[in-house]
Amino acid sequence: MDRLRLTARDLACIRGGRVVFENLSFTATGGEALVVTGPNGAGKSSLLRQIAGLVDIAGGAIALEGGAADATLAEQAHYVGHLDALKSAMSVRETARFWSDFLGGTQQGIDAAFDAFDLAGLADLPVAYLSAGQRRRLALSRLLIAPRALWLLDEPSVALDAASLARLVAAMEHHLVGGGLIVAATHHDLGLASVVTLDLSRAPVAA
Repeated sequence: MDRLRLTARDLACIRGGRVVFENLSFTATGGEALVVTGPNGAGKSSLLRQIAGLVDIAGGAIALEGGAADATLAEQAHYVGHLDALKSAMSVRETARFWSDFLGGTQQGIDAAFDAFDLAGLADLPVAYLSAGQRRRLALSRLLIAPRALWLLDEPSVALDAASLARLVAAMEHHLVGGGLIVAATHHDLGLASVVTLDLSRAPVAA
């Protein structure tokens, strides 16, 4: 795989008839995290969802270079948003196996994810019994269960205690060292080594 490059050119987002941002351009390359900041309503979540293919692009374009030639941008990305997207009746292990089967992962990936996010001791518990922090760790575990080149993380530190946040940051750093790319919307400094900041409070918007 060549070095990844995520590029947006003159990007525009309209939600509910309101221009959230327009003429937004940026480039991020493999090995670095693009940290998206700005006040509530600036479009951080909308931008991540545009990259993931979940929100229409009102103008401009987004492209990922250097990844798999036969896969779309969305197919090469993991998106972890505000909702944990978990089924309460399934156990932690069943959830991991579902993601592995659906996303093309392996048992080795499940084992690595359980180790990285300290989930092995919870494997047989139904999701309904998990705390908010445990649910968040399970949601984040799919980043490792089925590897993808691009991680799109919306407020990834929500509900995590200090130890769990350290585990997440370690997983993010490992992904970056391997040439992966991360776009994260956050209000907090995650302490990553290689960061480029995109401040949406400065994004141009038509008067």
